[in-house]
Amino acid sequence: MCGRYSFAMVDELIEERFGVRVRTAIYKARYNCSPGQDLAVISNSSPEELSFFHWGLIPFWAKEKSVGYKMINAKSETITEKPSYKNAFRSRRCLIPADSFFEWTKDHDKVPYRILMKNEQPFAMAGIWDKWTSPDGEIIHSFSILTTSPNDLMNPIHDRMPVILSPRDEKRWLSPLPESELLDLLKPYPPEEMKAYKISRLVNSPKNDSAEVLIPVS
Repeated sequence: MCGRYSFAMVDELIEERFGVRVRTAIYKARYNCSPGQDLAVISNSSPEELSFFHWGLIPFWAKEKSVGYKMINAKSETITEKPSYKNAFRSRRCLIPADSFFEWTKDHDKVPYRILMKNEQPFAMAGIWDKWTSPDGEIIHSFSILTTSPNDLMNPIHDRMPVILSPRDEKRWLSPLPESELLDLLKPYPPEEMKAYKISRLVNSPKNDSAEVLIPVS
């Protein structure tokens, strides 16, 4: 799965890397992005700007907002089968920009790791989104991150990883491609282009949202 990540870049670099407009009054660097927060996405409905959606997909037919906490991730292997995800997959896709993500080891020690690109450049995870209206009329846009099987780098750490799109495939993910072509994009990222290192347990608490979270530990 993917339950935490970081996205801490200056506005100009975000605009240069992803080709989007950044509303400075809304965006702020996030070092410990957590479920339930409003976070930066690039949606296929507004691909020219950085939007802010609730992390935890709330299907349009859901009865209450809390269902989103159970839907922070969507398995790419069953994306076309699950009622909660398949309609969004076909018509409401998004990019979730990040500069790293965090995962905890499978053993009882649950050691946290930071995983990022070897060149430390930002990347985009594949996501889907939906629009939900509450009984009192509140409109919430929400998203879920797609996951896949681990590559060789991730396998010793965890049995899932987010779907990371290559830069050349980011615009394709937002385009109205046939389902078969979209599914071809949902694969583990090349391990030779990534690296990982241990970090402190500060990351365990969403309240710790500072650069200190990213510091390596021995």
